[in-house]
Amino acid sequence: MMGASEKIGLDPVYAGPVDETRTAIADILAGKKTGKDVVVRGWIHRTRSKGKLAFLVVRDATGTIQCTLKQGVVPDDQFTAAAAALMESSIALTGEVKEDPRAPGGFEIGAKEVQVVHAAEVFPIKEHQSTELLMDLRHLWVRSQEQRRIQRIKHHMLRAVRDWFHANGFTEVTPSVITTNAAEGGSDVFKFDYFGQEAYLSQTAQMYLEALIFAHEKVYSLTPSFRAEKSRTLRHLTEFNHLEAEMAWMGSEDNMKVQESLITYTAHTVARTCHEELTVLGRDPEDLLAIKAPFERLPYNDAVTFLNDNGFPDFKWGEDFGAPHERKLVEGRTQPVFITNFPKKIKAFYMKEDPDDARVVLCNDCLAPEGYGEIVGASEREVDIDEIVRKLKEEGATLANYEWYLDLRRYGSVRHSGFGLGLERLLLWFTKQEHVRDMTPFPRTTNRAYP
Repeated sequence: MMGASEKIGLDPVYAGPVDETRTAIADILAGKKTGKDVVVRGWIHRTRSKGKLAFLVVRDATGTIQCTLKQGVVPDDQFTAAAAALMESSIALTGEVKEDPRAPGGFEIGAKEVQVVHAAEVFPIKEHQSTELLMDLRHLWVRSQEQRRIQRIKHHMLRAVRDWFHANGFTEVTPSVITTNAAEGGSDVFKFDYFGQEAYLSQTAQMYLEALIFAHEKVYSLTPSFRAEKSRTLRHLTEFNHLEAEMAWMGSEDNMKVQESLITYTAHTVARTCHEELTVLGRDPEDLLAIKAPFERLPYNDAVTFLNDNGFPDFKWGEDFGAPHERKLVEGRTQPVFITNFPKKIKAFYMKEDPDDARVVLCNDCLAPEGYGEIVGASEREVDIDEIVRKLKEEGATLANYEWYLDLRRYGSVRHSGFGLGLERLLLWFTKQEHVRDMTPFPRTTNRAYP
């Protein structure tokens, strides 16, 4: 059968117009162009001039390189324009690549021609700016080397995640983020009027994924999720990228095996493909290469005992963990830890009761090491329709909004499990950074919806 690309005459690997004259800076820094003339297009990262010499550090999407301009070699009008160009001006430059250990990256370009494509105005971001200014100017701050490195790592992390799911027989699906069900509790949802009907921005795609396992058995999605928590911690966003999976025929232990395999593969892939970016950001790639399944399983009961004996004598059974408790539970550890079997009174209605202990449910939180906190929440799902109805009534939910969900228990219900992973929290741990807002280009927090 003829493929779609063949029908319309497209090259299936076409990646846009090919500019055979342009060279990526990364290729120069890799020593592939030494002694050759190249054409580089990019933006001025730093600039200084002294008499008949001008030095431009130019960046493109692949790296930065120093370019030396000499008056008399570069035409006078081009030299004057380039020497006067400010940071973030866009340029096209032709010159010879020279190896020079004194130059950043060990190479520089001796310019022969320079075109200032656009002369920028004075860039409003300087060194040591306040966080609020950087947030106000986020549309410009995303050009920074720090943000470029983080987003490149995120790109490779997303690719690794999808590769793992594909290799393990999962189907990627695309659930809606508009829903009438407040899956995680009504106090933390964003409500809005949907043509006269009350609706919510999704907190999780979980229930839609549950519907899709009956067609595909193992599914996953990557969607934005929204939480209206008035939290200002270092690891909360009101909008985040939610990686979720649901699996038919799997119980809680199988669920944890999937999670630890996915996390381990992703950590190793990122360590191997983003060595330079991780190192500059302060993360030793060997830390991620050392992640190894299986992860320790620590039941909630044992976690409470540990906390009571190690600095939290007043922590009571039935309470949920806060950031200080999570830090203590992973103190000194280099591997993620599963906390399992939480009290059912602090968990969602859809989690299955532990048949060996009616006080708890078959669930787990995965805590990252080094105090980065919860990165995954997971559970085996309740399949008893009467038990689900009872819990929904206890919560005061409108049962009519859940009729479609109850249908999943009426027609061929099977044991199943699933999890949700916060991608920005995973990236925060991988990159060893301080605040989750820097893990996404345009973060949304309780006081930030601009730009």
